[in-house]
Amino acid sequence: METPPKKSLNFDDTEIAFRNKSNAELNAAYWLFKIISSNFLTKIGPPITNFSLNIGLPIKGIIKATIFKHFCGGETIAECEHTIAQLHSGNVGTILDYSVEGEEEEAVFDFTCEEIIRTIERAAGDPRIPITVFKVTGIGRFGLLEKLDAKKELSAAEQAEFDKVRKRCEKICRAAFEKNVPIMVDAEETWIQDTIDELAMDMMRLFNRERIIVYNTYQMYRHDKLVDMKADHLIAKAEGFILGVKMVRGAYMEKERKRAEEMGYLSPIQPDKAASDRDYNASLHYCMEHIAEIAFVCGTHNEESCRILAQLLDEHNINHNHPHVYFAQLLGMSDNLSFNLSDAGYNVTKYVPYGPVKAVMPYLFRRAQENTSIAGATSRELGLIIKEKKRRRL
Repeated sequence: METPPKKSLNFDDTEIAFRNKSNAELNAAYWLFKIISSNFLTKIGPPITNFSLNIGLPIKGIIKATIFKHFCGGETIAECEHTIAQLHSGNVGTILDYSVEGEEEEAVFDFTCEEIIRTIERAAGDPRIPITVFKVTGIGRFGLLEKLDAKKELSAAEQAEFDKVRKRCEKICRAAFEKNVPIMVDAEETWIQDTIDELAMDMMRLFNRERIIVYNTYQMYRHDKLVDMKADHLIAKAEGFILGVKMVRGAYMEKERKRAEEMGYLSPIQPDKAASDRDYNASLHYCMEHIAEIAFVCGTHNEESCRILAQLLDEHNINHNHPHVYFAQLLGMSDNLSFNLSDAGYNVTKYVPYGPVKAVMPYLFRRAQENTSIAGATSRELGLIIKEKKRRRL
């Protein structure tokens, strides 16, 4: 395969990173990250916000115009159209992510299933939305998945309930197959993840024989996930389907460590960040070596990992836009990675969460806390915004 002319990557190029943001949007991002950089506000914000929303204080408008606007596409698919167009202007694709979570009712699970299918239908035939996504806890009860993971016997009613979860999962993946829109199954807490992994593998067996449709997610901050990914590849190879891999570092570290300590089992989390980085980057090498049999999405805000994958594509003499390789970041974060990678011809997507403001608040709180807990994340974002503001003034 012939490789196109190479463009050197410069993740400090703020002109490319922020070219689709107006001065007003850049200023709004500056003040938002200034607020997020205050650990105090990030800690007290969630309880105050939840309390205010629950008693009906009129703060929804403030949230929607600030943190929601920065990290989310809108409350509906239609409201995401501006974000889809804005990202596409920089050759970055959209992953529509219906971010409602923590529900318990069957009617809500049925609605969420249909809404995920609506994201697939919206993506069909539109190259601006190359991938879709869903969470199994969006279509099934957490406690039920937890019981399955713990290998506890289900009652007849619980078995019927899980059959519905499986049917919803298959309905979503079948829609993805029929519309030729790849879909990712998000990773969740370790104590429900085995059940999610089994569902994802079953969906790959059904729908990944001709082309890539279903991806599972591997959290490399877990010390067992690199081994799991390699084992799944061998299964896929033996059974004749493409393995879909989205590798991330992970999203539940504090919760995982706390639960392991309280319940007295070995923490599933790597001993340190260096170990997570090692396994993450090793997963990139492994997938590149088996690119005919593995399609993968490199979900990361880590500059070094992005650079490693970009170099690997060149070393293997593989087109930057090979259909089995995508980079992915979250909307509102790491635009310096997303837009500079897309400018150099790589496949890049952004997660664009959407949903009712109140229902999306858990997602938004995680983003704010993630930005304060990752060393230097907020100051890095602020530094780049300040650099671009200065460049524009000059």
